[in-house]
Amino acid sequence: MTIASSSPPSRLPIGSAEGAATKPRTRKARAREGGGDGRLAAVFIAPALLGFLVFLLWPTLRGIYLSFTRFNLLTPAEWVGLDNYTRMVHDPIFWDSLRVTVEYVFINIGIQTVSALAIAVLLQRLTQSAVLRGVVLTPYLMSNVVAGIVWLWILDTQLGIGNEIIAGLGFDRIPFLADETWAVPTIALINVWRHVGYTALLLFAGLQAIPNDMYEAAKVDGASEWRMFWRITMPLLRPVLAVVLIMTVIGSFQVFDTVAVTTNGGPANATNVLQFYIYGAAFGRFQFGYASAMSVALLVVLSAITFLQYRLTRAGQTDLG
Repeated sequence: MTIASSSPPSRLPIGSAEGAATKPRTRKARAREGGGDGRLAAVFIAPALLGFLVFLLWPTLRGIYLSFTRFNLLTPAEWVGLDNYTRMVHDPIFWDSLRVTVEYVFINIGIQTVSALAIAVLLQRLTQSAVLRGVVLTPYLMSNVVAGIVWLWILDTQLGIGNEIIAGLGFDRIPFLADETWAVPTIALINVWRHVGYTALLLFAGLQAIPNDMYEAAKVDGASEWRMFWRITMPLLRPVLAVVLIMTVIGSFQVFDTVAVTTNGGPANATNVLQFYIYGAAFGRFQFGYASAMSVALLVVLSAITFLQYRLTRAGQTDLG
């Protein structure tokens, strides 16, 4: 009986026509897959990109243009060159508003950052309860307007429960929002109360990225909690803390709604922060060109501060290997 021998299929040379045809087909398939991913990415990015162009880029460019004009909504914009900026440089109220804003930022950022860092470390080192995290975040879920109204009632000199408690303890009532000395610190503390939980959770997320092995090794070496905080937590948390500081500083310079609800810029312009002064110039006196010039100046100041913070804090670098 003869068994037919089956020879293995012949292999085509690498440089053959079929081999050459296979390679381009693979590339085309990959190109088609990549094109599909690109189209899908474009679909997801489109809403955010549209919002950026319509609500951020275009208003910014429009505002820069209006800063060189005289415009009051009733007549066409009239080009005046640098007149608005010259007026701003010689405007004492502008400089006073900038001073008030800087005072508010220092109080708000200083207290908020220290408090948020303490809360975040306590949440990370003692407990990671989701319930406690929710409680910490609760004030942030309230709008600034509502928070301002609530604290306006609480701190009212005559009827507020806060002053009722102070009077019940035998102390004089304090005009928290009606006195030039107390007004700015009070507004700063109101916003600290509202935002400190959110800031703490951002820092808590940064703490979660620090390997727990480092703390365990430090404990074996006999390091105290305080020493671990300064030698491990702070160096490794630096990039996250730097980004949080940049965000909170920018937000603090843009304070408006709490001032508008509680003091309306008073007493005697003691809380007339820069954003409130810009709002008054634009929608109170219809000087949109001058208001745009002050807005551009604020944009330049915030850009410079952000750049310096980023460089000095090395926010783009991490000590984690």
